[in-house]
Amino acid sequence: MEPTVLSIIIGAVSLIAGVIAGKLIFAKNTKKQVEEAELQSQTILKEAELRAETIKKEKLLEAKEKFVQLKADHDKEVLERNRKINEAENRIKQKEVSANQKEAALDKQIKENEAIKENLNRQIEVVNQKRTELEKHQEEHIRRLEKISNLTADEAKAQLIESLKHEAQTQALSLQQEIIEDAKQKANKEARKIVIQTIQRTAAEQTIENTVTVFNLESDEIKGQIIGREGRNIRAIEAATGVDLIVDDTPEAILLSSFDPLRREIARLSLQRLVADGRIHPARIEEVVDKTRRQLEEQVMEIGERTVIELGIHGLHKELVRMVGRMRFRSSYGQNLLMHSRETANLCAVMAAELGLNVKLAKRAGLLHDIGKVPDEETELSHALLGAKLAEKYGENPAVVNAIGAHHDEMEMQYVISPIIQACDAISGARPGARREIMQQYLQRIKDLENLAQAYQGVEKAYAIQAGRELRVIVEADKVTDNESDKLSFEIAQKIQTEMTYPGQIKVTVIREKRAVNVAR
Repeated sequence: MEPTVLSIIIGAVSLIAGVIAGKLIFAKNTKKQVEEAELQSQTILKEAELRAETIKKEKLLEAKEKFVQLKADHDKEVLERNRKINEAENRIKQKEVSANQKEAALDKQIKENEAIKENLNRQIEVVNQKRTELEKHQEEHIRRLEKISNLTADEAKAQLIESLKHEAQTQALSLQQEIIEDAKQKANKEARKIVIQTIQRTAAEQTIENTVTVFNLESDEIKGQIIGREGRNIRAIEAATGVDLIVDDTPEAILLSSFDPLRREIARLSLQRLVADGRIHPARIEEVVDKTRRQLEEQVMEIGERTVIELGIHGLHKELVRMVGRMRFRSSYGQNLLMHSRETANLCAVMAAELGLNVKLAKRAGLLHDIGKVPDEETELSHALLGAKLAEKYGENPAVVNAIGAHHDEMEMQYVISPIIQACDAISGARPGARREIMQQYLQRIKDLENLAQAYQGVEKAYAIQAGRELRVIVEADKVTDNESDKLSFEIAQKIQTEMTYPGQIKVTVIREKRAVNVAR
């Protein structure tokens, strides 16, 4: 037991000695760290004091510089203000000097005017005296003349005025007649010159369109597919397109017949797609025709837009643009309506330029003059009046509206460009190769017009003029009264409308006159 106790005591003593030694070492290290920390803090404080002093000096320096700058700016502003004040004072002094000079000059002028006025008053008195003496001499002279001529002064004056008046009227009428004749000759000569130059400067194609389109086939076997069982396919095509399909012995061809080129084009494109697809039955036919019609409407819009761009016409309503595109598929006596309208527009532009008028307005009216021929709905109005109505509806210039409505004399011409449109329309339609009509049919139509009018009682003669656009009916004055003339004109127009087929419109004019003729021998 004793060695064990002794070991424990030694261990405890060693432990206590170690603890004490550790504390002494820790205390020594702690003290050293504290001293180092105090030394470091003093160093930091010194550096902070030095930096604060530096910053303080920099701020003081900046403040001094700012003060110096502000002082300099203030001094500069004060100098500038003083300079302006001095300049204003100098101007005021100059104005005062100038005002004084003007005042002196005005006083001098007033004095001179007073002197002139006095002199003028004296001269007026002298003139009045002379006038009084002259009037006395004139009265004396008039009394002597009256005594010699046995006429009073008023009577002589009246005779002289009447004589001069008659002579002036005679000379004026003669001069007026000469001026009118000279103006007519020059106007006719200038008009012919302008028309000839306009026609020569405008190149036009001579193309004729037919009312029949030939659809070529690869083989005659396809004809049977197009006709279908018991003809149901061909009936469906004709019903959907409004075009007559003529299937005859012509090899590998089908004729599409219609007076409407737009319908013929729809039918042609539809047949082309049906034949290429191979599926030909009524349901498929209706689907293809409807799709083709929509695509052709888009094509019509593109044609209209391209036309107005090529002609340099801007701001046209989209509905009018669409109607311009529809003209591509409309013809009149074989002349394509769009080509005719483009040609008329170019002719109008040239003629308007020669006359110094608005070229763009004339070209616009020339392009739109026949839009009444391509309406969306049928109407009883003539194409000129319908075109004017459409142009007014879509906000066109009043001059354009009047030119469209008056190009066949159905409206009164109110603007200068209206006769230009009428003349250019006639030039485009009447040039050789533009339109065609079988001569026998044309002569027969003219003859039928005249015979129709001559069948009425009291009609003496009837003449179809302007290529059948107007019918002049001359009646016997003893048999037909004025009221009956109005009735006769209406009846003839109604009969022409119900019994005849004709392009455009026909104007019926009934002429009644009474002539009394005697011969002096």
